[in-house]
Amino acid sequence: MARNWPMIERETEFDALRSALDGRDHVGAVLTGDAGVGKTTLARKATAAVGGNIRWVAGTESARGIPLGVFAHMVGVYTAHDPVTFMSAAREALLAEGHTTIGVDDAHLLDQLSATLLLQLAIDRAAHIVATVRSGVQVPDAVTSLWKDGHLLRIDLGPFTQRQSVELVESMLGGQLEGFTANLMWESSAGNALFLRHLVEGALEAGTLRQVNGVWQLRGRAAVTSELAALLEDRVEQLPDPVLRVLELLTFCEPIDIDILAELAGEEAVESAETRGLIRVVENSHRLIVRYNHPLFGEVIRRRLGVASARRLRGRLYSSLKERPIKSAADRIRLAELALDSDRSADLELFEAAAADAIHLANLPLGERFARAAVQRRGGVEAADLLARALLWQGHRIEAERTLAGFDPDRLDEVQLVRWGSTRVSNLFWAMGDADRADEVLAQVRAKVQHPKSVLTLTALASACEVNENRLADACADAESVMTSHGAPRWAVWWASFGGGLALALMGKAEAAREYVARGHEVEAEIDGLNRFISTHAEVLALTLSGELEAAKRRAAGYFDYSAPGQYLAWGLSKILQGTADVARGRFPDGIEHLEQALAALATEGAAAWMIPARIRLAEAYSALGRADDAAESIREAAAHGGRHSAVYEPQLDIARAVHAGAEGSVSAAIRSAIFAADSARRSRQYAIEAMALHTVARFGDSSVAGRLADLAARVDGRLVRAQAEHAMALAAQDGTGLDTVAAEFEAMGALLSAADAAAQAASAHDRAGDRRRLLESAAVANRLAAACGGASTPALRRAAQPLPLTAREREIANLVAAGLSNRQIADRLTVSVRTVEGHLYRACMKMDVTDRESLGAFMRGEASGRSG
Repeated sequence: MARNWPMIERETEFDALRSALDGRDHVGAVLTGDAGVGKTTLARKATAAVGGNIRWVAGTESARGIPLGVFAHMVGVYTAHDPVTFMSAAREALLAEGHTTIGVDDAHLLDQLSATLLLQLAIDRAAHIVATVRSGVQVPDAVTSLWKDGHLLRIDLGPFTQRQSVELVESMLGGQLEGFTANLMWESSAGNALFLRHLVEGALEAGTLRQVNGVWQLRGRAAVTSELAALLEDRVEQLPDPVLRVLELLTFCEPIDIDILAELAGEEAVESAETRGLIRVVENSHRLIVRYNHPLFGEVIRRRLGVASARRLRGRLYSSLKERPIKSAADRIRLAELALDSDRSADLELFEAAAADAIHLANLPLGERFARAAVQRRGGVEAADLLARALLWQGHRIEAERTLAGFDPDRLDEVQLVRWGSTRVSNLFWAMGDADRADEVLAQVRAKVQHPKSVLTLTALASACEVNENRLADACADAESVMTSHGAPRWAVWWASFGGGLALALMGKAEAAREYVARGHEVEAEIDGLNRFISTHAEVLALTLSGELEAAKRRAAGYFDYSAPGQYLAWGLSKILQGTADVARGRFPDGIEHLEQALAALATEGAAAWMIPARIRLAEAYSALGRADDAAESIREAAAHGGRHSAVYEPQLDIARAVHAGAEGSVSAAIRSAIFAADSARRSRQYAIEAMALHTVARFGDSSVAGRLADLAARVDGRLVRAQAEHAMALAAQDGTGLDTVAAEFEAMGALLSAADAAAQAASAHDRAGDRRRLLESAAVANRLAAACGGASTPALRRAAQPLPLTAREREIANLVAAGLSNRQIADRLTVSVRTVEGHLYRACMKMDVTDRESLGAFMRGEASGRSG
């Protein structure tokens, strides 16, 4: 499909090329680089910028055997056989129109006579010359002399950086490219502009590159266009058969141990493929492995092979690899992949083990393939369990339930029953959001088991459910009973670390929460890969709620190295961790980017439970930057996916509603929502969340919560709650110096928005005290911190930035007028009469010297209009 691909600036190379064309040291330049890196595009852009008479020619394989082949058309009909006379005529034709710039594309394909003519023109400085030469190919001596003898400046053009590649693709698509997809495209194209272009267009044609929630994401195998396939096939066609065999084997088993490849294809063939630049040999874990030099070659080779040939090649590789010891999960997965579509048979145990490996590595689509193969080979409840685990994470919750519901629990042994019941409860509870049915299944299974280890596993699973139902005391009690039991199974320890860790974090017991999570990390070797993010989320929360924000940032970034196409869900969950830490630190633009990309990556119903905290954090970030409409939409989405299975997040959602009201300028409504959130959190023992809600009240200017925060400072772990209590007390005392001090404390721990609000309130306190010097100092700090947050806009910051002679209620109503609300809407929102609103508006207009409500709204929006003069 035809698309307009923009130019991506290569400023350094472009400036060097123009300088060579304009300068005295050279008569031009030669651009070298791999095919497709953009040599011709840059050369033509630079010559066009210089202007003048430009003559372009291109070397080709077909003209290479013709003397003066690329210039012959300029000479016309000429019968002389003397090369010197022929060259003289060509030179005369080239320079007939005065000083000329000669552009030669693919100068490595020039015949000897054309190359000699070009060299003579350079030596005589008779014309400016720009030439492109492909790296790694044989070049005529005369062309090499152009730069070796200093006539032309040699400019090596490398592949695009990842940033340039992303810029190129986003400019063409007209939207944001998912970071995970950017990584895949960068690795597949190796930064080659031509490959990148065809990769994007091929994926668009195949429907594997699509826009989700405003983010472009690639799902499935890389695709190449027919045009690129034909281009690469031209190179493939010229390869000797032994080298082609190397590439065919590598296509189905990349990377591959060099000894295996040499055994199957021959050492000389492998060496020849490396010499030709088709493959590269790298060291990995003290052994040599082989990879494609350009990843897209594998796709081209794959397209060339028929089904029968592909099955035969996979079978050869499978037969060779199965005789060798399996040293890692990657070895087993590779063997199972080869067996799936080969002409050889593999046993059930291989596919079950490979499915477990893939799920552990968070590659759910691959785990699903292996699990389906196991089910088709008459695998029992073990294979079905693996399939359901792969399905539920991908949003296929109905099929997961159907897969498990077909088994009669009365016919399962106790080990099978626990495994079956745990997965089914997980699917019902977190993927389907059906807490009632999940409770029924859990109770049914618990009534059937007797072995102490089975009992412990189900008790721990109950803890995980209880914390999500906002039954924190029950969750802690069940988790504690597992953690203190000797010899608890790994899954029991993990479920307890999740349930107890999250409960303790929300209760403000950060140290205990981190101890629980650490126990969970110790057993992660045998659990599903995506589950690691769940317990780590509790750890990140514990760190942020206790004020250890830099530690939270480091922990959130711990799970980020995912590059296999099937690991997009793991990538998305890691983005939630990063976004959570970003928002806590006040780094709102970063947080919004991470969370928006996470929600796009997790845009399946199966991930709904984990989208709720992501949407809450996103709403807080939007509100902090004044994006009230976006925040409202994020809150609606979070609420729509709520229920008993996610009741634990309700107090946090109420805090998000409070900060959204603050973003709209409705401060009294914001304070009411925040106090409601605090009371709700207190009832469920979420004391750390209660502190966050009460501190929101203080940030909005209400100091009545100082006593409650002081009590919480003695109950909740960490320095954050102490600073929050100090903030409220300084605000109650209108202590400008105390507010300055607490602003510095918040900034030191990395809580930038709290620091900005405290500094802004300090400025207001200094203003009331008539201390203009300190007013200006505190206001400057507030503005600096607001800028560091990405341009935060909160009630305190707006008030400090725009000191007005209005009461708090008059200011609030004026802000709502500026937001476009009618008097009736304002009255409904503030639960007052329309007459009361009209009275406040009248007084506000008098104080601000404006004529009407429209002029007042314009002034509050910063628009220069409406003064009565």
